[in-house]
Amino acid sequence: MGQEKMDQTKAPVLEALEEYHRLDRYGFTPPGHRQGRGADPRTIEALGRDTFRSDVLATAGLDDRKASGGVLSDAEKLMAEAVGAEQAFFSTCGSSLSVKAAMLAITQGESEILISRDAHKSVTAGLLFSGLRPQWIPVRYDEDLHLAHPPAPEAVEKMWERHPDAAAALIVSPTPYGTCADLEAIAEVCHSRGKPLIVDEAWGAHLPFHDGLPTWAMSAGADICVVSVHKMGMGFEQGSVYHLQGSLVDPVRLQQCADLLASTSSNVMLYAGIDGWRRQMALHGTELLDRAIQLAQRLRADIEALPGLHVPHDELLEAEASHDLDPLHILIDVTGLGISGYQASDWLRAEQRIDMSLVDHRRVEAVITTADDDASAERLLAALEALTRAAPMMPSPPRIRLPRGADFEPEMVQQPRAAFFGPVEVVAVAEAAGRVAAEQITPYPPGVPAILPGERITPAILEYLLSGLAAGLYLPDPADPNLQSVRVVRE
Repeated sequence: MGQEKMDQTKAPVLEALEEYHRLDRYGFTPPGHRQGRGADPRTIEALGRDTFRSDVLATAGLDDRKASGGVLSDAEKLMAEAVGAEQAFFSTCGSSLSVKAAMLAITQGESEILISRDAHKSVTAGLLFSGLRPQWIPVRYDEDLHLAHPPAPEAVEKMWERHPDAAAALIVSPTPYGTCADLEAIAEVCHSRGKPLIVDEAWGAHLPFHDGLPTWAMSAGADICVVSVHKMGMGFEQGSVYHLQGSLVDPVRLQQCADLLASTSSNVMLYAGIDGWRRQMALHGTELLDRAIQLAQRLRADIEALPGLHVPHDELLEAEASHDLDPLHILIDVTGLGISGYQASDWLRAEQRIDMSLVDHRRVEAVITTADDDASAERLLAALEALTRAAPMMPSPPRIRLPRGADFEPEMVQQPRAAFFGPVEVVAVAEAAGRVAAEQITPYPPGVPAILPGERITPAILEYLLSGLAAGLYLPDPADPNLQSVRVVRE
């Protein structure tokens, strides 16, 4: 007999929170604001009283001190069933933590891991925690578009041939640009060697809920999949879920690794947001995503019709790399306006009060979710139309010295962990070329490091970063965000 289906109309965390208020519980426990009773009135005015009212303890609050009500575990089981995973775990520290937990779970002493070089900085930060030795899977860098397509299955196969003892492979899909790897073929490559595939699918929480979207990682055969509910779902910032299936990763170890990194004071509102969104998608996901996809397709056509703007599609789909494209990512090339993506983004925020999801030297991106409708689409379209009129008055953007694809595959001289935690010195940027980096340097967004600890710094990458800074590029993580100096391994 098959396992009995769970009731997807249930939302255990939300129902427990409703009961907490209905029973008028009162805790002489954290949080000290006591559901807002002690909060500053001006803070309540800004945040709203309900924000504090729903901020209660998960255990010895929402559930009893032993969590015997199974509030969170039931919500996680409902999520796993809704998306077709064997197990699901909620995280309130974002996908950044979930990815690190997944990497720690497959660590076997001083083992290696295969990672696509377009990995987010949270993935590379996992190298510093885990001590794993990265072996970089080459991405296909598009010299015309100046962006990286996901690695092809053949590239993953070649890396396994070179490093057969690696613990796992980790792929990012979808990318922040919405392009998706051929995960099914990559999973087959990994499983033919008895090795797990981890997918950083932070941008793909919605994928299981509509057949017209790219195949999501669990359906493609991945072993661990990490999604950000706050990106394409309706959860709060920092809400994340990591899914597990198969026998190649120990679920107990995965959960214990997450416990090592997670907060012991998880915010119930984040759990509630994940739980409520799962219920919404399980009951109404197909119709909600139908509307979102149709809206995005109309927007694509309308934006493409504006003078000087181009919405890439076919050129993003490379047969050997980008297998599919999430239509909800609307990438907009502003080259035809004679301005940079940085100028476009800054102008849209300052003049139209519109914030864009991604910005690079020649593009901005709008990401459509099930929250959008004709009104928000019209607001975006009107703002972009205004941009086309304002662009001729803007100064010509500074030239960025863009690197070639090979420049993003520098020499790894030292393991990232050793370089980051070892003896360092600070040198002027003019003296940094040829030295070994001791810090991450990451253009943001999308957050893919250009320089990693342990890599030999090249003149081409420095020229790209320095010219990019002059043009509006943002570097949040180096010790000197203006890049007048760089932390390097002491010689």
